[in-house]
Amino acid sequence: MATFLYSIGRFAFRRRRFVALVWVALLALAGFGAATASTATSNSFSIPGTEAQRAFDLLEERYPEQTADGASARVVFKAPDGEKITAPENAAEVSGIVKELKGGSDQIASISDPFSKEAPAVSRDGTTAYTTVQYDVSSFELTEETRDSLQSAGDDARERGMTVEIGGDALMVMPETGITEVIGVVVAGIVLVVTFGSLVAAGLPLITALIGVGIGVSTITALASVMDLGSTTATLAMMIGLAVGIDYALFIVSRYRAELAEGREREEAAGRAVGTAGSAVVFAGLTVVIALAGLAVVNIPILTKMGVAAAGTVVLAFLVAITLIPAFLGFAGERIVSRKDRKARKAAAEQAAATGEVLVGDTPRDNGGTRWARFVQRRPVMVLLAGVIGLGVIAIPASSLEMGLPDDGAQPTSSSPRKAYDLLSDGFGPGFNGPLVGAVDLKGSDDQDAVLKRITGEIQKNDHVVAVTPPMPNQAGDTAMFQVIPKDRPNSAETEALVHDIRDLGDKIKAEDGAEVFVTGATAMNIDFSQKMNDALLPYLALVVGLAFLLLMVVFRSILVPLKAALGFLLSVVAALGAVVAVFQWGWLGGLFGVEQPGPIMSVMPILMVGVVFGLAMDYEVFLVTRMREAYVHGESPSQAITTGFRHGARVVTAAAVIMIAVFAGFIGSTEQMIKMIGFGLAIAVFFDAFVVRMAIVPAVLALLGRHAWWLPRWLDRALPDFDVEGDKLRKKLDESAAEGGEGKEEREAVSV
Repeated sequence: MATFLYSIGRFAFRRRRFVALVWVALLALAGFGAATASTATSNSFSIPGTEAQRAFDLLEERYPEQTADGASARVVFKAPDGEKITAPENAAEVSGIVKELKGGSDQIASISDPFSKEAPAVSRDGTTAYTTVQYDVSSFELTEETRDSLQSAGDDARERGMTVEIGGDALMVMPETGITEVIGVVVAGIVLVVTFGSLVAAGLPLITALIGVGIGVSTITALASVMDLGSTTATLAMMIGLAVGIDYALFIVSRYRAELAEGREREEAAGRAVGTAGSAVVFAGLTVVIALAGLAVVNIPILTKMGVAAAGTVVLAFLVAITLIPAFLGFAGERIVSRKDRKARKAAAEQAAATGEVLVGDTPRDNGGTRWARFVQRRPVMVLLAGVIGLGVIAIPASSLEMGLPDDGAQPTSSSPRKAYDLLSDGFGPGFNGPLVGAVDLKGSDDQDAVLKRITGEIQKNDHVVAVTPPMPNQAGDTAMFQVIPKDRPNSAETEALVHDIRDLGDKIKAEDGAEVFVTGATAMNIDFSQKMNDALLPYLALVVGLAFLLLMVVFRSILVPLKAALGFLLSVVAALGAVVAVFQWGWLGGLFGVEQPGPIMSVMPILMVGVVFGLAMDYEVFLVTRMREAYVHGESPSQAITTGFRHGARVVTAAAVIMIAVFAGFIGSTEQMIKMIGFGLAIAVFFDAFVVRMAIVPAVLALLGRHAWWLPRWLDRALPDFDVEGDKLRKKLDESAAEGGEGKEEREAVSV
C-alpha cells in the first residue's frame, strides 16, 4: 500500500498540471450536471417491512385519489377573545378567506369548507375552525404566487383581531444553515494558519476540501430528482465531506513538511508523505465509508441514500488528498513552509556548508505533545479513571432517551406552524394533530358491514380514543378507510399503546373473520420507525465495529489496540448522546444552541451518530496510533513510541479535531431541527473522542499495556495481509537503494513506474 501510494504521490507531483486539470474538469462536469438537473419534486419517506408502510401501500393502491403526494396546508382560525368563530361576522370572514384562497392559485386540488354540514371543522367550544388546502403538486413545485397567496391569507382578518395561523408542508423551504456555517470554515482557516504558519499551507486543505465537496454535492444535486434524494442528504454529505476533506489534506501536508525538514527533495517528500500519511488517510477513510455505507442494513431507503451519498463524498475526499494535494504541493514550491522556517533552514544549510557538516534534518524537539504524553505515562491510572468517569457522568442523560420524528409541535413557538399546531390542540384536543389512519382489507371477509361495525365499535371503547370516523369504502368495495382521533398527544406512551391495541384487535379480527386491519398515518409511522431503529441498532453496531475491528487489526498488527479503539468509541458516542438528550430533550443550555422547543430526540439520531462518529473516531485513532506503531516497528520502546507519536501527531490531531468541531458546529445554526441536532451531536462527539478518548485514554491504556499492546499471534500475523501502512517496507527499499548509491534514484524510478 505504502509503495503504491508513494508512486501515486510522485506521479501527481510531476504531472501536477494534468492531475489538477482532471479534478477541475470533474468539478465543472458535476457543476454543469447540478445546474441543468431538474429540481427534486418529492422527499419520499418509507419504512419497508412495517405495518404502517403496508397500510400506506394498500391505501395508495386502492385509494389513488386519496393518497396523492401533493403539498397540503391547514389554515387555522380563532375568533377574537369572548367571541365565537361561528358568529355571523366571523363566519363570513372565514368563508371570504377560503374563497380568496380558492381563487389565489390554480395549483389547488381541493379546499374544505369549515362550516360544511357533512364534515364541520369547528371546535366544540365554537372558538376555533380550520380549513385544509390540498395542492396537486409537491411543496417544491409550488409557485411563488401560490406561496404568497397562502401566506397572505387572513391578513385583513388579523388586523380585525382574528387569529389566523398556517401549518402543513406547503410552505416548507430548503433548510438554511445561516452564517454559522461560514464561521465554521473561517475558524478552520484560522486553525490551519496557526498550525502551519503559512497561508499557502493553510489554504491547500481548504481549497482541496472544497473541490471534493463541490464535486460530491453537485453530483448529489444532479441525481436528486432521479434517485429521490432529499435536501438532508446533500447537507449531511457536505458536512462530513468538508470535515474529513480538510483533515485528510492536513495530515498529508503536515507529513510533507516533516519530510522536507528531514532534508528530502520536494518530489521525494511528496511521495513519502503520500506513501505514509496517505496510507493512514486511505484506511481512515475506509472506516468512515464502512460506517456510512453500513446504514443500508437498517433497510430504510432515505437513511441508505444519506449514508451512501456521504460515503461517496468521503471517497472523493481521500482520492483528492492522495492525488490533488501532491499536485498542489508541486505548485506551492517553498512557500508551503513558513518564512521563518525557510530562513532558519537556509541559515542552517549555510552553517553546514561552512563547517563541512552534513545536514540531515531537524533535531526532534520537545513540544506540548511530548510533555503531555510523558505526563499521561507517569499517571496512567489517574488519567484513565478521570476520562472514563467524566464521560460516564455525561452519558447519564442517555438513559432517559425518548425518540420520535419531528412534527410542527417541535417547531419554535414563534413560528406560524407551531401556533397552528397549538391552536388545534387547544380547540380539538392533544391527539387531533396526530390522527391514526385505519385501513381494512375486506377481500377475505364474509360479512363486510358487520366486521366494519365491530372494528369501529371496539376501537371507540378504548379509553384513549376521542372519536372514530365512519368507515369510507373505496369504489371497488373491497377496502375501507377510517380515522381514529387519540385522546393524548402524538408522541405519548398512551398513543403508542393505542396503536398496539388496534393492531392486537386486527390480529383477532383476521383470525375470526379474515379481514385485515392496518394502522398508518404519521403517528403510526413514527412509532414503527422508532422501533425499527431500536431493532437495527445492535446488528448495525456489530457489523460496523466488527468490520472496522478487522481493518484496524490489519493496520496495527495488534488485537488489543483495535479493541481499545472500539471501546473508546462506544464511550464517546454514548457520552455525546447524553449531551444531545440534555440539550435537545431536557432543554439544558437550549437557548445557547437555538433550541426553542425541547422534545424527543429524532429516531434516526442514535444510529446516525453511531455510523458517523465511529468513522470519524477511527480517523484520529489511525492518524495518532499509526505514528506510534511506526516508531515501535523501527525499534523504539513502547514508552518512547507513545512519546514519538504525540511529538509528531498531537498538534496535527488537535488542529484536525478543532477544524472538524468548527465545521460541524457551523450547522447548529440551521433552521432544520434535524441538521441542527446532527451538527451539535457530531461536534460534541468529536470533542469527546479526540480530546478525552484519543488524547488521554488511549495513551494511558497503551502505557499500562506496554509491549502487550502490539501483540499478535504469529499464525494470525501470517494470515493477515500486510499493507505496510507505516511504510516500513517502502523505507527499507529506499534505504537499500540509497546504500547502493545515487540517493535511491534508480529504485525510486522503478517504484514510480
